[in-house]
Amino acid sequence: MITRREALRSAAQMAALSFLPESTSEQRAASPQRPSAEPLSLFEVEALAREKMDPAAWEYFASGNADDLTLRWNREAFERMGLRPRFLGDLSGLTTRTRLFGEDLPYPILLAPAAFHRVIRPDGELAVANGAAPSKTTMVVSSASTTPIEEIAAAAHAPLWFQLYVDRDRGFTREQVRRATDAGCRVLCITVDSPSFGPRNRVARAQFALPKGLDTPHFRMDEGGRLPQGKPATWEDLDWLRSTTTLPIVLKGILHPADAAQAARRHLDGIIVSNHGARNLDTSLATLDALPDIVAAVQQRCPVLMDGGVRRGTDVLKALALGASAVLIGRPYLYGLCIDGAAGVARALDILQREFKMALALTGQPDPAHVSDDILWPPRRT
Repeated sequence: MITRREALRSAAQMAALSFLPESTSEQRAASPQRPSAEPLSLFEVEALAREKMDPAAWEYFASGNADDLTLRWNREAFERMGLRPRFLGDLSGLTTRTRLFGEDLPYPILLAPAAFHRVIRPDGELAVANGAAPSKTTMVVSSASTTPIEEIAAAAHAPLWFQLYVDRDRGFTREQVRRATDAGCRVLCITVDSPSFGPRNRVARAQFALPKGLDTPHFRMDEGGRLPQGKPATWEDLDWLRSTTTLPIVLKGILHPADAAQAARRHLDGIIVSNHGARNLDTSLATLDALPDIVAAVQQRCPVLMDGGVRRGTDVLKALALGASAVLIGRPYLYGLCIDGAAGVARALDILQREFKMALALTGQPDPAHVSDDILWPPRRT
């Protein structure tokens, strides 16, 4: 005989399962085939990729710089922050959708720009675009892409943004903006945090360089396929860039509230709180720690996004509770690309998206656009 306790437990389990996202038959048909033994977390995806990736490539994609302190802090910032669940609210209309720059996103999760996808697999950026398609996840194409934006756009079935540096040669920069616009990219993401690159000791020790035969059609490399020393940009460069395009311009790499306030005053369209994946200045603060001050500084004049250290659905929820409109992930989808191409990218996204929907339900948050900060522990001090 089933006891009353067992019956209640079964009912609770069924209710929880009702909040899991269901794939439509169209999505299942579009999804690449998945391996029989699937990873269940992004940490498992990373572990599988480490076994499979070329060691020098692993050092390039997985490392930060100097002593990797900021790399560790990005992750620890999420681990230090707890959640206080809320129950008994009406979750019948629970949604994961959000709106950003006039576009509806199925989830507040985007693919961050990352260089050199074809170092990981020959189909590189094309596989990432295919992996993003089933969930309609926006891909931010890196200017250090190893595939031209035109080819990526032809393969993509989800929105694209384009990331670039403002090159000293304004004619070259203008041409990249034109190509991105003609390819249908909907937002320009300008990386502003790299007047110099940091001491990437692990990368140097591994002697990583871009393999012969691969090039970066939107990015000027130094001789020998190595990164240049840096890409400095000024506020005046951004003013000039604004005069060349009608696309929304988002600044990536903002960590100081004074810079965020300046961006808002200059009517930039958005900010991405980022420390470049911890790859430039070691001991710079974790992006989650920087987020609240940036949100306060812009005073709702533009959306604020963030990247760095996101590995769980609860991480996405915490960022939203601190005022982010969305998050971006970088290394996790690259690791998915390594283990199984487009299917691996789709799997990494599916893991994070499902976890995020669970986290919303378990904290009583029916809408990512209105996540309350009272679910955070310790409570925020105003």
